[in-house]
This record gives sequence, C-alpha cells and structure tokens, in this order.
Amino acid sequence: MHVGSFIVAAQFPGQGHGEPLHRAVRSAEVAEEAGLAEVWLAEHHFVPYGVCPSAVTLAATLLGRTRRLRVGTAVSVLPTAHPVALGEQAALLHITSGGRFSLGVGRGGPWVDLEVFGAGLEAYERGFPDSLDLLLRWLREPSVAGDGRFPFREVPVVPRPSEALEGGAAPEVVVACTSPASVRLAGERGLPMLLGMHAGDEEKAAMVRAWQEHARAAGRPEEAVRSAAHVSAGLCQIADRPEDARETLLKSMPGWLKQGLAAHVTVDGRVRAMRDPHAYTEMLCQLHPVGTPRLCADRLAATAERTGIRRFALLTEGSGDLAATEENLRRLGGEVLPRLV
Repeated sequence: MHVGSFIVAAQFPGQGHGEPLHRAVRSAEVAEEAGLAEVWLAEHHFVPYGVCPSAVTLAATLLGRTRRLRVGTAVSVLPTAHPVALGEQAALLHITSGGRFSLGVGRGGPWVDLEVFGAGLEAYERGFPDSLDLLLRWLREPSVAGDGRFPFREVPVVPRPSEALEGGAAPEVVVACTSPASVRLAGERGLPMLLGMHAGDEEKAAMVRAWQEHARAAGRPEEAVRSAAHVSAGLCQIADRPEDARETLLKSMPGWLKQGLAAHVTVDGRVRAMRDPHAYTEMLCQLHPVGTPRLCADRLAATAERTGIRRFALLTEGSGDLAATEENLRRLGGEVLPRLV
C-alpha cells in the first residue's frame, strides 16, 4: 500500500499567503521523514481555498528539497495551460528528479481562470480530450505536430523523457475523474484515475469497475487493467480519541471551506450550489481515516478492500496549523503505516 499526503496549501481564516505555502513545503519534508511514499499538490487560481497557482512549480521546489519522495500534481489544470508547455515541464521534472515526478491533470471548473488565461469556456467544455492527447503524444513520441485547437508544424521533443532515463519510461500521467465521461476518457487511454475526497468507497469502486470496462473495450492488456495505480484522495486526522480528531477538523475546516469555496467565480455567471461547510466536514470525517491510529489503519484497509485502490493521497493539513500538521504526518508514518504492512 502506498500512502501519501495531499497538499492543498489551504489559506485558513486569519492567515496570509506565505503561511500556507511554508506549511506546504514543510509538510513535504516531514512526509519524507515520516516514511510516506508521495505527496500530491493541488493547484488553484485567485481563491484562498488553495494559494498554490502552479503545482508543477511547487513540485520542482519539493523535488529539490527531498531525495526519495515521489511528487505529483493533483492536479495541473489542463484547460488553462498549453499541453506542450506542460509536457516540457513534466519531462524536465521527470528527468532531473530521476523519475520521481507524476503529472496529474484535470479539467478544472468553469471558473474565471478560463477568461484570465484566454482559454475560454470551450477549452473546459469540449477541449480536454484533445489537450490530453496532445500532452500524451508529447511525452511519448520523438517529434510532434499539432492540429485542431493547437495547430503547429512538426517539432522535436526536447528533452525527450524516454531517452534520458534508464528504462525509457515517460512520466506517469494520472487523470482526475469526477464524471462518467472522465472515467471513460482515462480508461480508454489506460491512464490511472485520481478520485476525489467527496466520493465514498462504493462510488469509487463503481468508478474503478467502469474504468476497467472502458480500458478492456479499448484493447488495453489485462495485466495493465488489473494493475492500474489509481489514487484515492482523502482526509486524515489522528488523535488518541476519535472525538478529538473530529473536533480538531470541525473547529478549523468549515471556516476554510466557507471562504475558499465562496471565492470561486464562474466565467459565464452560471449559478452554482455551494456545499454547507460544516456538513461537508462531517461527511469527510465519516468517509476517511479520522480518529485513532488503529481506526485510521482499519479505514484505509477497508477502502483498499472495497475499491481495489492501494494508493492514497491524504489531506493532513486540516487543522490549519503547521505544528499540528507535522505531528499528524509523523503519527501517520509512525503509527498508521506499520499497521498496514
């Protein structure tokens, strides 16, 4: 089982922009010290929900600060980036880190980001598959020509990942999936999924089954279908008593969620429903490893059994406090991971 940390760089009420970014960097260092396998970095623009606007840039920082840890983006928002530019960055991080970088990509939302970066609503509503395919070609082929939304003459791929590392492997690409369409897209291309915190075990298990059906229909090898390294995002808070872990999160997370979620602005003025922050925190505490070390280990093992997913990205910064986050990570590594062997 591979357990990692999901770093949002959340700006909690009363904090400036520097505090969550410092916490993000320090969290990765402590995650490596604690024996976690990987960290995954969120990307957001113009909102306090998360103050990291470039997951690949933060990944570069963290790859330089660590020696063993795998670092991934969760996710780089593809509609607001040129696929070739993102592919070049991914190849660079993959090569210079010795293969420790994973590129997670997603469609994002219909936010004002699309206006600011000039992508437009079309890139969000219909452009994701073409962008993903161009990105994959860039990471796998010696030269690439563009068409459709990205027309350009054939150019060489430099640096080419498959030529720079022993074994010739390209960077891992993971797709954030929240809908049947995105599950089908990932399955047909044989790309592992990143499944969100809001989904429970039964929903994630159904998405894995659907992914397998699409992958088989697309002719993917059975071994590749069965061994796909999907990632389950979740929440983790450890305490000696379950009620203490829940109380920590219920004191801190609703305020962060309220100001963070409310700050999202749609690009076209469409009306959106916002989750109740307290109820959402309560739901996350029910779904994920929140409680004693034994309870947390049991919950992770149960999710793995029900879904077949053995790779986890757990948000450990839910207290909003650096010292508490560090303690949470150390307990995850020292008291939970040994129970999962």
